[in-house]
Amino acid sequence: MAILYQHKIQEQLHFIGKKANRPFISWSEEIDHVDPVYFFSLGQACSFRHRFYWSDRTNETVYVGLGCTYIIETEEKEQRFRTVETEWKRWMEQTASYSNGTDAVPIIFGGFSFDPFKPRTEKWRAFPHAKMIVPTVLLSLKNGKATLTVTMCSGQNEEIIKKIGMLIRLLYQEQKQQTSSLPPLITYKEVQKEEWIDAVKKTIENIRKGKFDKVVLAREARLSFADAIDPSVVLQQLREQQPFSYIFAFEQEGQCFIGASPEQLVKKEKDTCYSICLAGSIRRGKTLQEDEQLGKWLMNDEKNLREHQFVVQMIKEAIEAVCKRVQIPSSPQLLKLQHIQHLYTPVIGEKCRAASVLSIVEQMHPTPALGGTPREKAIKEIREAEPLDRGWYAAPIGWMDAEGNGEFAVAIRSGLLQGKEASIFAGCGVVGDSDPMSEYEETKVKFTPMLSALGVERDE
Repeated sequence: MAILYQHKIQEQLHFIGKKANRPFISWSEEIDHVDPVYFFSLGQACSFRHRFYWSDRTNETVYVGLGCTYIIETEEKEQRFRTVETEWKRWMEQTASYSNGTDAVPIIFGGFSFDPFKPRTEKWRAFPHAKMIVPTVLLSLKNGKATLTVTMCSGQNEEIIKKIGMLIRLLYQEQKQQTSSLPPLITYKEVQKEEWIDAVKKTIENIRKGKFDKVVLAREARLSFADAIDPSVVLQQLREQQPFSYIFAFEQEGQCFIGASPEQLVKKEKDTCYSICLAGSIRRGKTLQEDEQLGKWLMNDEKNLREHQFVVQMIKEAIEAVCKRVQIPSSPQLLKLQHIQHLYTPVIGEKCRAASVLSIVEQMHPTPALGGTPREKAIKEIREAEPLDRGWYAAPIGWMDAEGNGEFAVAIRSGLLQGKEASIFAGCGVVGDSDPMSEYEETKVKFTPMLSALGVERDE
């Protein structure tokens, strides 16, 4: 069965490639359901240098991309979102799409740096200010259906077609559970811990002087392991441990940015858009009673409610700017995840006038939940005070289709895998009545999802 299916796909790709009259072709076919993490893992066996994984908070939409047919990349600071959008439209005009009875369309996937004006360190060399790719092979899992989309250059594609043939052959062999394991931890270091605490103290002073209302400061922990970390195993861990989060991974040049974010930035679906206000947090309790007490405290804590309201106001204004009607609850709810609980307010915008999801992302990033308020002053403070190159941490990551629909999450609860080493990141919102050690403890809680996914257990 696998061999027949492999030959069928290869023959169709040869046929379409010969008759295409545009530089690129995109061909889709409905396939039997496959495990998306298993599909991701096969990218390495088939020598695809780029891989990505995306699943939304409901796990109803999953995309896995292998290989890279086209790259949209820029180091521009001011126009990066518009450059990506313009280049994507231009590329689509050069592409002949064969949907083959499916509703699949090509997508681009990728992300952006948090602050293009912050000097970049060697750690993030593989991750420019904006990079989105068109995968060679895309697995789409939507509405209970699995679709394979192959996108490649017209003309000579023998090597790519052979790779795809190998992928199909491996895919329809007996699918086995991940047998790889996570290597033992060798060292764990909190990078520039004292400098970060000092930065929090100084920022609190500046807030009390009236310079800002809120500033988010992030920090890093660096881990080294006995062997190289397999991103597929970390993905599997995240999928099991964080079922109500966005699960994402973007691998290139042997480095993988990966995480499980609870925070949606924006989703555009035709003329409706969705966003989530997520700010104010506390750990989960060890017992049901303690958990309820902590949640009740969070729902009534003035500092966290004020921090949350900054985010609500900004996102409300951003959605109102592009939508005719906006629905927003009058008070926050609790979002309970495995290790942490947050104040949470959903926002729905109707009759959206925005041309694409990227144009909304440009307006919204960064929200006060990841930057602060007033926005420009807070970002400048982060740039100068924070002892960290955030790279893609806390920045938009997601996908967009040919119609401008798509979804972006905020890349928090994340880490950067680099061979035998990993950096993980966490931040917290600093306001006038913040306590530096309490903020430090909050970041330790926020490290927990990635530590757990890496197989590391630490006392909080």
